[in-house]
Amino acid sequence: MRAVRYWSTRNSRLLEIVYSAFEPLLRGLGPLARAVGAGRLERPMAAVERAVKGFLFDCRMCGQCALSVNGMACPTNCPKRLRNGPCGGVRADGHCEAKPEMRCVFLEGWNGAQRMARGPSPHANPPLDHRLEGTSSWLRVVTGEAKPQVPAPMPAAPALPVVSRLQELLASGAFTVTAEIAPPDSSDPEEVYRRLEVFNGCVDALNVTDASGANCHMSSLAMSVLLLQAGCEPIMQMTCRDRNRIAIQGDILGAAALGVRNLLCLSGDAVSNGDHPGARHVGDLDSISLLGTVRRMRDDGRFLSGRPIEAPPRLFLGAADNPFAPPFDGRLARLAKKTRAGAQFIQTQYCFDLEAMRRYMERVRAEGLDSRCQILVGVGPIGSAKTARWLRAHVPGVSIPDSVVARLEKASDPRAEGRRICIELIRGLRQIPGIAGVHLMAPKQERAVAEIVAESGALGDRAPLFRPSSQAPRALEASMRGRS
Repeated sequence: MRAVRYWSTRNSRLLEIVYSAFEPLLRGLGPLARAVGAGRLERPMAAVERAVKGFLFDCRMCGQCALSVNGMACPTNCPKRLRNGPCGGVRADGHCEAKPEMRCVFLEGWNGAQRMARGPSPHANPPLDHRLEGTSSWLRVVTGEAKPQVPAPMPAAPALPVVSRLQELLASGAFTVTAEIAPPDSSDPEEVYRRLEVFNGCVDALNVTDASGANCHMSSLAMSVLLLQAGCEPIMQMTCRDRNRIAIQGDILGAAALGVRNLLCLSGDAVSNGDHPGARHVGDLDSISLLGTVRRMRDDGRFLSGRPIEAPPRLFLGAADNPFAPPFDGRLARLAKKTRAGAQFIQTQYCFDLEAMRRYMERVRAEGLDSRCQILVGVGPIGSAKTARWLRAHVPGVSIPDSVVARLEKASDPRAEGRRICIELIRGLRQIPGIAGVHLMAPKQERAVAEIVAESGALGDRAPLFRPSSQAPRALEASMRGRS
């Protein structure tokens, strides 16, 4: 079946011509459908459509066909249920993060779209209406029923009022430093404060991961609130992997009510990668449709359903980007879709190749995307050549040049060499126009962050947003314990 599916994307132009001739024939059946009744035609039309599309595209009959805007590759074959791919985890060989034996559906779609007359679509696909699953898209063409509307591009986000300290800092033009902090496998807030200590006085804001790697930890929302109580500026991650659109919107309102102002919208790692591989991957939204949903809540004061929100959430919206994963020529188009959907800041996957980032940023500036969002480049220290090889082999989307591995291999102190490489990268990134800051990811090396920030001169001569503060959270916790 996959062989036929791959044939379809390779021959997308031919199928585009066939579809162009087929659509008027379907529309010509409109009078017959009205005479017979559309309800009577649904089952036979769906059966024929399922047979044809199932053979050619391995179609799952979502009822809202996106073949024509995805290079004749059906998005329903994506294991992460994305409608707007590819994700940042495409492997170096172009294969899927969740199913390594399968080529990425959206990479195939991007290649197929290049062959079509209409080319790649600049618009995002809207979330699925699951009520239409199993029904005939062809019949809706016959009856003239409107297709799901693609949201119109929204005005540039930087014109919106400042709602967070991070947003204000980025708007000032200061080179900004964020870092990643992992929630604990604990319900004890003291464990959060212990993890927080190493970042005090060396970063501006902290990304609170949302079940990173599809492994279960304390929730991103709860830990973000604990960070707020400690005087830290949190960036709450929100993934689409574990929640449907109802739960996501409710959590966003709750986070905003508790004072969270920065939200990073992610599709999420594949469930198969984590410690609960038997869990269901929800994927009701993806990162782009999540951005559009939150922006509608914030700017229009409405839920995705259209129902009004009494007090809209005030949020600074972010998204992720990976300039180093295929399709390389499609990454800029995906970044543009994210900024149109509402992304005001971007945090990238690890960068270990300064020249590749320079080339990427040249294209970003040429498209004017650096004026529509603030770009924070992901960096981090690697402890050894063995770790570097493991990351390249087992973490989809991470690209580490052989030259970096060789430096670590030859070093007498690989851990110190890894920190030096990171420091050199930050110094180089500061010189690239359009880069607004760096995002430090240092799992199991969090204590090295202060040294890296200081040695690289990332903060210049300014004080970070997260500075030594009172012990109010500890006093609050002691008080709570005293009452129990």
